[in-house]
Amino acid sequence: MYLPRSLISHLYQHLMHTNHSQSPPVLILVSLEPDALCACRILTALFRRDYIPHKIHPVSGYNDLAAAGEQLVQPMKLQLGGSGGVVVCLGVGGMVDVSAVLGLDNISDGDDPSGGVQVWLIDARRPWNLGNVFAGRPEDALQPTDGNARSRAADVRNGQIQPSYKPNQGGVIVYDDGDIDEDMAQEREAFLSLLKMPHVEDDGEVLDDSDGASELSSSVNGERHSKKRKSWSDRDDNDEDDEEEEHRRPRQRRRSNSSSTLRSSPTRTPRHQRRDSHSSNASSSSPRAPGSSPPPSIQQASPRKLRRRLLRLRRKHEAVLHKYYSLGATYSEPISSLLYSLAEDLGREDNDLLWQAIVGVSSLELYGRSMTGVGISASLDAGGSAGWGGQRGERIRQVLRDEVRRLNPPDPNDTSGERERGENSGVIPCHGLSPTDTAILLSPEPRFLLIRHWSLYESMLHSPYLAARLHIWSDVGRKRLHKLLAKMGISLSQCKQNYTHMDMDLKRGLRQSLLKYAPMYGLDGLVPPPASAGRGKEGWGFVRCWGWKACLSAMDVGVIIGAILEVGKSGIQTDATGKSYDPRDPTREIFDEDGSLESQAWVERFWEAYDALGNIESLKAALPTALHLHRSILRTGTSLIEKRQIAHLRAFRMAVVKDGPDVQLFTHPAALTKLALWVGEAIAEQDREQRGKLGKGGKGMPLVLAGLNEKRGVYVVVGTGGGGGVLDVAAREKRRQKIEDKARRKEERRQEKERQREERREKEGSADGEDEESEEDEDEEESDDDDDDDLLDEKGYGRNRFGNAFQEVVDEINARVRIDSFEHCVVEVKKEDLSGFLESLSMKAVIG
Repeated sequence: MYLPRSLISHLYQHLMHTNHSQSPPVLILVSLEPDALCACRILTALFRRDYIPHKIHPVSGYNDLAAAGEQLVQPMKLQLGGSGGVVVCLGVGGMVDVSAVLGLDNISDGDDPSGGVQVWLIDARRPWNLGNVFAGRPEDALQPTDGNARSRAADVRNGQIQPSYKPNQGGVIVYDDGDIDEDMAQEREAFLSLLKMPHVEDDGEVLDDSDGASELSSSVNGERHSKKRKSWSDRDDNDEDDEEEEHRRPRQRRRSNSSSTLRSSPTRTPRHQRRDSHSSNASSSSPRAPGSSPPPSIQQASPRKLRRRLLRLRRKHEAVLHKYYSLGATYSEPISSLLYSLAEDLGREDNDLLWQAIVGVSSLELYGRSMTGVGISASLDAGGSAGWGGQRGERIRQVLRDEVRRLNPPDPNDTSGERERGENSGVIPCHGLSPTDTAILLSPEPRFLLIRHWSLYESMLHSPYLAARLHIWSDVGRKRLHKLLAKMGISLSQCKQNYTHMDMDLKRGLRQSLLKYAPMYGLDGLVPPPASAGRGKEGWGFVRCWGWKACLSAMDVGVIIGAILEVGKSGIQTDATGKSYDPRDPTREIFDEDGSLESQAWVERFWEAYDALGNIESLKAALPTALHLHRSILRTGTSLIEKRQIAHLRAFRMAVVKDGPDVQLFTHPAALTKLALWVGEAIAEQDREQRGKLGKGGKGMPLVLAGLNEKRGVYVVVGTGGGGGVLDVAAREKRRQKIEDKARRKEERRQEKERQREERREKEGSADGEDEESEEDEDEEESDDDDDDDLLDEKGYGRNRFGNAFQEVVDEINARVRIDSFEHCVVEVKKEDLSGFLESLSMKAVIG
């Protein structure tokens, strides 16, 4: 089931009204990423205000999610002595059958396999597992003849929850951000049709348009097909055996050889549906009452013909679902933004919740999460963070800017107008106006990294945007940076001291100098353009002050929180016995073949990051960790490019990080992803300069980066997109308009030819025009089909398909691969199997 955006507060209000002192606590399962972390803080803030007990449990991957289901979720079931309750999944489970992973699909538990446990699924990853979205409550599938079935169907219509729905039953409920209602009508029809169809064995026979004629001729001539098929009566006799076999066989999932669940399919049909369908077929073929007879011209279709029709329809619907799943990965609205919408609908929004949503949205660009999956984003001229999500991402940021203006009005006590003058002059703020100032401001943030906490030179040097376009990894690139600073009138002695200590005149004129000189070096999006009536403050970033203690941008907070999750606040971890150790110590041997100790350390970092989001002193204390991580990214990326360690394979470029002082840092998938994005953006800029466009037909050349984890004997492998194929809403609408104009002109030409043809018929009386007409109509139909194909290709164009490709490789070769990350473009490969894995991967389609 899914909850439409218009009813976003429906479930929460019911939970709030039915909560009491004996209610079980709400279990929150949250992934280890900044967006989910911010969403968790928004949700827990709402729970605290409404006195709703809750418990947070971070999960690092699918194995952790399955363990949480066994240890925490299943004991909540009524059949096991629990009280039911609510489980909230933040950033986990959207791409798998979450009820199967959590153990809520066991039909042996009676009428309600979920046991009164309701799962709220909130995830930005796509594609959805359609079983979560459209397959209703499990008890409805088991007992359709229940007296309440009709009222339940009215509460949930085609998977969509209606306003009359009362959430007092179990099941999985997906929070829709608007995409399901707007873009998934075809997938919904196919999925629901498959659920309602009777079970048909598909033996792979060839079906074509001439089946009907061939069946009729074969029945007349007494011919028999060479393949043996079961009749309907045979299937009725063997229905019980088939059902028992299906129950013994596990639900269809995408698995690696490490037993990680990825996706299920709605091909299995409940027993009652098959029985009902058989009975309905029998009743439809029963003899009529005496005195009535069918028309003599209507012949009843044979069971074989009905089966072939049903099989053709089933294949058609399965092809729709297969195409949806094979389009590749993408990202929708950030879940922190979605939960802020929930708070806004409840009337609970404030500056703290708004700031959490802003940080969550801003963090997506750091990890390359875009409309085409994980990859470098095509930056816009607006600068700032305008590169994420195209027009849709900019609309979300514009809503957040409006919220900033609404919740942070001008201070009436600020008679000097210092803040307004600062915004108008374009100077980025570095301190609050008073010791109690905690306002959120709009600021023309340049694409520099941690500029308030670094020198201007170091901030520009470590900026991925600048590094790619100036070729910072080379001496020539550094000289170009020095020339840019010289043109701006900033000496090296000034720009190498802390930014807060720079000369005020230089800081005031910094933005105007960048607007003037940056385009000379191809840095058009380095800073946002001046605010105007037409564009407003498009591309401007967000800054929050904590009095005179600190002033941080949303991107700064995202960088620091990410560094805590990936490296740790202090770099010290604890083992299974509780003893602390330094993971960078090469003399210490750790036996962690399955990665359980590593996952435990990542979970501990989650709590450090969770506390840091609400404590400015903890954020400031973690700044050195963030600086160290990004120095390592620059150092390692420069080494890969200068030493020419990036190989060009058939479908992608490939590099391996297996030595150097920072190799241990990149055993974390998120840190390795940041390095891959840095290298990928540098390669993309080189392609643009050499060829004038991105490689692979404008899609960009994808990159596969492997980092060695020597202690576990595995390589962490991440695949990123090449930055092409980002189709925003405006571009898609423009292309659709172009196709409509083409169709209109074609129709006008057709009408003109038809008129000329009629005139020729009247004059000559020949029948040649009919042949011409049929040929032209066929050409037009083929052209129309081409246009339709263009629209379909547009939907998945340029998407990251590494998750699909990884699974295909695992199914083909005998490599030891572990697919456990919620990011399906991340896998772990045994050290000895990496070469074979990459060789097989190079033959796959990794970009849509």
